[in-house]
Amino acid sequence: MQAAKPIKKTRPLRRDAQRNREAIVAAAADAFAREGVNTPLERVAKAAGVAIGTVYGHFPTRLELIESVLAKKIETWHDAARQAVAADDPWTGFAEYLEVICRLQADDRALCDIASTDAPLAECIESRLSEIRELGQVIVRRAQSQGALRADVSPDDMAFVIWAHGGVVAATRGTAPEAWRRHLALMLDGFRAEKANPLPMPPLDVAGRGKPNDLEDQASDHALCKVFGTR
Repeated sequence: MQAAKPIKKTRPLRRDAQRNREAIVAAAADAFAREGVNTPLERVAKAAGVAIGTVYGHFPTRLELIESVLAKKIETWHDAARQAVAADDPWTGFAEYLEVICRLQADDRALCDIASTDAPLAECIESRLSEIRELGQVIVRRAQSQGALRADVSPDDMAFVIWAHGGVVAATRGTAPEAWRRHLALMLDGFRAEKANPLPMPPLDVAGRGKPNDLEDQASDHALCKVFGTR
């Protein structure tokens, strides 16, 4: 019988190391929310009061730091998707889900980056975003089956909410931080089946997609969306 491998124990961080780690995560969360996930890590290190080597000592890759910063908000996004799928009224679930997405994005530019890039991310984030995308397809289908959401809408069309909202927030954050709510209301009216006019172009999954982009190019109009779409 083969002997069991000993369990590898993770040594707890010293108090000063733990303080440094917490300071790095807090500084990164602030920087990523304001400037996006491509913020220079030297700037994060300076805000945290540590050397850049200390940042890499705790987080060998940018993706590991992104994971630590965004894990909780992605869980909130996932919970909102599950609640929308379970909503008694499919249209209400659809509309409230989009509102949650927009509210999360309004507070954190990094979420816009993560949703709209096709660059590989940390495995746990990729897994959650994949689940969110599948739930998003269910949310769309339920609202269409109810007859409230126009039948010619594709899950890929929901990506326009992500992309457009990011631009609205960037343009109005300093002067009218709640302006996105007006924009969302206009978009929701456009999604309603009542009095809908035929769309002039097919959805993205038919018309074609752009090439996968990296984190430096996440603002591209052709970026794939990790939380909506048929893939």
